[in-house]
Parts: sequence; C-alpha cells; structure tokens
Amino acid sequence: MRVFNFSAGPSTLPLKVLERVQAKLINYENSGMSVMEMSHRSKEYEAINTEAEVLLRELMNIPKNYEVAFIQGGASLQFEALPLNLSKNGKSDYVVTGIWAEKAHKEAKKFSDAKEIASSKDKGFNYIPKITKDMIRPDADYLHICQNNTIVGTRFNYIPEAGNVPIVNDLSSCILSEEMDVSKYGVLYAGAQKNIGPAGMTLVIVRNDLLDSAHANCPTILKWKTHTEAKSLYHTPPSFPTYVAMEVFRYLKELGGIKVMQKINEDKANMLYDFIDNSKMFSNNVAKEDRSIMNIPFVSPSEELNEKFLKEATKAGLTTLKGHKLVGGMRASIYNAMPVEGVKALVDFMKKFEKENK
Repeated sequence: MRVFNFSAGPSTLPLKVLERVQAKLINYENSGMSVMEMSHRSKEYEAINTEAEVLLRELMNIPKNYEVAFIQGGASLQFEALPLNLSKNGKSDYVVTGIWAEKAHKEAKKFSDAKEIASSKDKGFNYIPKITKDMIRPDADYLHICQNNTIVGTRFNYIPEAGNVPIVNDLSSCILSEEMDVSKYGVLYAGAQKNIGPAGMTLVIVRNDLLDSAHANCPTILKWKTHTEAKSLYHTPPSFPTYVAMEVFRYLKELGGIKVMQKINEDKANMLYDFIDNSKMFSNNVAKEDRSIMNIPFVSPSEELNEKFLKEATKAGLTTLKGHKLVGGMRASIYNAMPVEGVKALVDFMKKFEKENK
C-alpha cells in the first residue's frame, strides 16, 4: 500500500508518472534496454532530452532568448556556479530568507563581493523582507533570491524591482507550482527532487546575454555556456532523472498546465492553513502574507505531543511529517504530486488527534 509521503525532498511523484516509468523501465520504446542503460548519444535518449526541453519551454512559456540546461550537481553546486558565471563586476547582492539562501550567500562570498542586502533571520526567517530598488547596488552582477523557503515555509509573493540588475531565483522547492513571468529574471535554477523528478538533475534557465559573463577561471564543467551549447549533452547527463522529468512534464501538460496546477496547489494549501488557523492545538508562525503553498510547518503545544503526533501519523500512512531539525515540530510538503486526497487525509487525522488529545 502506498502512503501519503509529505517529504520535503526527495518527494512524492505522480502515481501516473511512476506507472509509466515502470511500464518502460526494462524496455524503453522497444529499444531492448532501460533508459538507465542507453547511451546519451543514442537517438532514443536524444529524443527524450529534446522533448523534455520542448515541454518545459511550453509549460513555463520560456522566451526564445533564454537557454535551458539539464545538468548534474544539485542546486547547491549552482551556489558556486553563480558568482563564477556572472562575474562582470565581481559583485552580487543576496536576500537571505532561509538556510539555503544563507548557504548560497556563503558560497558566493568565496568568489565575489557578495553582499547581504536584507535578511529575515532576526525572526527565525518567518517572513519575507521588502526589497526596494535603492537597496540594490546598480553595478551588482545579479540579485539572488530564493522564491520558496522549504525549511521555514515562506515564499516571495512579489518580484523585487532591480532595475538593470538581473534577478537570479532559486526555484528548487516551487518550480512548476504556479505561473511566473520568466522574462522578469536573468537566471532561474532548481534541483529536480521536489517538483520535477528524482534527485540527480538540476535545471538552469539563463538569458542569452548573460552567457558570456563567466569568470576566466570558471571551470568548464560549471560554465552554463558549456551545457547550453551542447544541449545538455556535453558529457554523460543525468539521463534517468531527465527522462522522469519528461514524463512529469507530459503529465502536467495533460493536466492542463501550470495554471491548473496552481489552482490545485492553492486549494490544498488553503485547506491545511484554514484548519491550522482555527485549531486550538496546532499553529503556524509564518507571516500570513508570506506563507508558502508548498511547505507548511506547524507545531503542537509540546514536544511530547509532537512526537506522539508523528508516531501515530506514520501508522496512519501519513509519513515524513517531521519538521526540519532547525525548526522542529511538523512540516507538510505538499508539492505538485501530493494529491488533494493526501491533504484531506492529513487534516482529518489532525482533527482526530486534536479531539483525542485535549
């Protein structure tokens, strides 16, 4: 029996996608082999690679003057790739709204004058600071933000006004969850393991005019242009995760696209937040206007109740609800693939638990 998996990542995948992958796992499209076994230079894999990009461009309405790359290393590797690829003036501005944004800033400081222009650490990262144009250095190579903060459950509900400074946005935990205007950003990047597919592939979307801004000493393998010119086939790519991503993109297109997915996500989040806000036991301390629709942390009045809740929830088939060690309590990650039924089951369990533990 499958459980409802609320893991922050690697996270649950759509059942239809898993079934399609399973059906072709041993013999993909009569090739006589699995995607995991085939050469990335084969016509079968090149077709997968091409379709994945075409579908992603369609889903996100990516303008023609942007390049797409499916690469290895995780989003954390991009923390270092960013200042090496965007190094015209050797300056970068960072908005620190969570642990991952903080780590990105720390890595950038190794290679550039990386300035923290705002932070919400003073309140445990439970809100998003307001960024105004005058806070951003006009000669900065880029402004870095993290759209959705997985651990603390916040998200940017606005696009900072940065003038001519390109905005770089870490979309790892919210990509494809809601509509967005790609043209407002210079670079978008995301690890795959939350809304795209299994861990192992990282997506980078970069505006063409930024591809020639790399530092002279930027390693070839970290240079975005290396991968965009080779159409993500410079070296052996993360082939199986890219294949699963293609199936996820197909699934989203069949569903009706990101607009439909956003409505489903908002309904799921509202269902859970509505219960929490009216509960006498559970609470969420994130500023309401900055709440994530992907990651929803909550706590009970005591550690003992938290532990009891997690233990009984697991028995009920509601797994991986333990909050991050830096926050504690519980966290429900309700990414695209989490069905409405899963959130309903969680709310019903929370109601029952509250009634039985007054």
